[in-house]
Amino acid sequence: MDWKRLITNKRLGQEHRHMDRFDDRSEFKRDYDRLIFSAPFRRLQNKTQVFPLPGSIFVHNRLTHSLEVSSVGMSLGNDVARRLTAVHPELRGTLFEEIGTIVSAACLAHDLGNPPFGHSGEKAMQTFFTEGPGIEVKEKVSNEFWNDITHFEGNANAFRLLTHRFEGRRQGGFVMTYSTLAAMVKYPRPSWMAGSHGKFGFFASEKEIYERIADELGIPLIEQTATGERWARHPLVYLVEAADDICYEIMDIEDAHKLKILSFAETERMLLSFFDPDTQQKIKDRIVAEGVSDENEMVVYMRARVIGLLVNECVDAFVANEEKILNGEFEGSLVKKITPRVADAYKACTRMSVEKIYNSRPVLTVELSGYKIMETLMQVMTEAALHPERFHSQQIINMVSSQYNIHSDDLQTRIMAVVDYISGMTDVYALDIYQKINGISLPVI
Repeated sequence: MDWKRLITNKRLGQEHRHMDRFDDRSEFKRDYDRLIFSAPFRRLQNKTQVFPLPGSIFVHNRLTHSLEVSSVGMSLGNDVARRLTAVHPELRGTLFEEIGTIVSAACLAHDLGNPPFGHSGEKAMQTFFTEGPGIEVKEKVSNEFWNDITHFEGNANAFRLLTHRFEGRRQGGFVMTYSTLAAMVKYPRPSWMAGSHGKFGFFASEKEIYERIADELGIPLIEQTATGERWARHPLVYLVEAADDICYEIMDIEDAHKLKILSFAETERMLLSFFDPDTQQKIKDRIVAEGVSDENEMVVYMRARVIGLLVNECVDAFVANEEKILNGEFEGSLVKKITPRVADAYKACTRMSVEKIYNSRPVLTVELSGYKIMETLMQVMTEAALHPERFHSQQIINMVSSQYNIHSDDLQTRIMAVVDYISGMTDVYALDIYQKINGISLPVI
């Protein structure tokens, strides 16, 4: 792959259209702004990250997580641009120098398609079709569509959200640049390859759009079998992935301390383990010298130092492996290529998260409740899509916003409208609709 071809400000759906500009923003900054001012992005403030939405103690939701990932992504992209332009002087003065903004925008978008209640909501949507009443849909839809809905996945849904309104000559939606869109596709293969490769990056409905992007940017097809195609990753995907890996792992530790799931001693030990003994002592001395006595503030400082270290490590790993990345030969993630001591500390944080955070009572409670809410919504809404002629179905269908094509004569379109509608809900809105459908609460006029 070639950097100059990989980084383009051409927009999906406006390839040949001249646009009058009234300010000096780059096209990639426009991507960033379109995302941050959008309704789907705002809705992330009421979507669960890991812990239940906050009461008196504010922990991360999908919005704050995405903003932090975007900030770290900007640092990663800017540092890589600075390092690689020193190695490749021919990249100076080109769009390559804007990769920090591209990575930052892709980071903003990476969770845009996640449903309410985190991974529990995602699982409820999948299993409704594979284990629940939705299994009757299988004989009424195409195999490709069945693969899409039974493997529903937040990242692939984000790509759909940003691209699916562009159909033929019809324009609308976000109209993002090719490079930003490619940078957010973590697993560049279609949904029907989920069985053989695990995760995937786009639904069958968006496969042609991804092919167009790959052709434009020169992203090679590295596997083509009877079961499907797999492309190399766009190089900036590794930086988006690293920003997400850094933030969710380290910020979950901080949140767990705030919620008293982890003690200060446990948290301090975890965070300081990233550093050698001399640096650990310097960090402690700095905390004392600054007169910081609040344990939460101590954790904030240690967390900031860890994120800074991980950013530097991931930049080093990217630069060292640039050739493999451009050849589509790099395996795994950047956080798996960092120095052994730092890697061991990161793995220890992962183990701690599984043992004490992801299986903690608050997390399990919201997952159980969220699963039931999502399961019920999927059942009621899909039943209405299957039998729109029924009286109750009409009542349900009329609740859905006009932006979703639930009145279509095509069954697959109606079911996809249900999936789009429910996945776009916030936790609070999903709970409200669940209660109203079940007669638990009545609207206040």
